[in-house]
Amino acid sequence: MTRVLHTGDTHIGYQQYHSPERRADFLAAFETVIDDAIEMDVDAVVHAGDLFHDRRPDLPDLMGTLSALRELNAAGVPFLAVVGNHESTRGGQWLDLFERLGFATRLGNDPIAIGSTAFYGLDHVPKSRRDDLDYDFTRPSDSDLDIEPAHHVFVGHGLFTPFAHANWETETVLAESTIDFDAVLLGDNHAPGIERVDDVWVTYCGSTERASASETDERGYNIVTVGDEIDIRRRGLDTREFVFVDVELAPGEGTGRAPDRLREYDLDDAVVIVTVTGDGERVTPAEIA
Repeated sequence: MTRVLHTGDTHIGYQQYHSPERRADFLAAFETVIDDAIEMDVDAVVHAGDLFHDRRPDLPDLMGTLSALRELNAAGVPFLAVVGNHESTRGGQWLDLFERLGFATRLGNDPIAIGSTAFYGLDHVPKSRRDDLDYDFTRPSDSDLDIEPAHHVFVGHGLFTPFAHANWETETVLAESTIDFDAVLLGDNHAPGIERVDDVWVTYCGSTERASASETDERGYNIVTVGDEIDIRRRGLDTREFVFVDVELAPGEGTGRAPDRLREYDLDDAVVIVTVTGDGERVTPAEIA
């Protein structure tokens, strides 16, 4: 039996709303995930892509990420990951650097054994190039593994069926792969979800911070246990609160109405999203702030 923490879409370095505080939130969420993994003594952390928000993370974000990975490594917990579309570069990836430093393993066609489970990975592939994929994974018996894993897990980054916004068929991956997978752990879709596809459990862990105001549900990650049965359990993260305030202006109402509505809420340390509707006077963002 193998128990892993499945996370992804951490988007470290995203300065949402041009706010340094929000940028720090994304790194802090990742640090919390790492702390939780160490506390729970999982067999590995599996990151399903978009560790960083873009391909050129700034030095403070790199240093913070390295510090967290160093702590995870010191605790003896492997960090397995694939490359997402946000962080992908044309040459070497940041994940390659972390691997050379001994703090991460980049998943690919060859199996990485964690306990009784072999993990494989596929980086994000643009839709225009997917017809060239052959899903040719190395069987454990043909690799250098000292054991023959009892279970096999695929880790990928993309918008897969049957989840929202899908443009990549999970059925194709499972049918054409040279490995019979027991579970599929995904990143890219920021909404968590679990589905069954061709008798295989397929799951998104969701993002660890709200990358947009539309992400209203609690953020978190999955704990996945791989054995005779696949067990997937969601665990939430205590992230910065988003407060949504609707202001409807009656004829003749204007800038004074929005502050009145805002005073009805506890907004300490929260991200506040204000929506103004109605037939009142025009209100600019500067007049609300």
